[in-house]
Amino acid sequence: MASWSPDAPCSCDCFVAAPPASAIPAVIFAKNSDRPRDEVQEVVFVPAGTHAPGSRLQCTYIEVEQVAKTHAVILSRPSWLWGAEMGANEHGFCIGNEAVWTKEPVGEEEALLGMDLLR
Repeated sequence: MASWSPDAPCSCDCFVAAPPASAIPAVIFAKNSDRPRDEVQEVVFVPAGTHAPGSRLQCTYIEVEQVAKTHAVILSRPSWLWGAEMGANEHGFCIGNEAVWTKEPVGEEEALLGMDLLR
């Protein structure tokens, strides 16, 4: 059994149960979060959209080229950023973010967050 240490990295966990493991005939997706307990989490709906060629999209820290078509999504996200902790699109695809522990150095320039990539 692993022991808990205040120096141990914290992380999120995702959970999926599909029939027959679920009590109902549905897939169940859940996620816990390692975000601060007093951080506001919003549940938001973003409708599907079509976007003009050359459109730009402001993410949390940087701007990227917008894709031509986006699907509707429902997201759970910290209120201060553009990305999301978890979400599902109109086609039933669900996703949740997880920490990635690496020894690679963090770059100095602003970039997309993992939660931006999830969205």
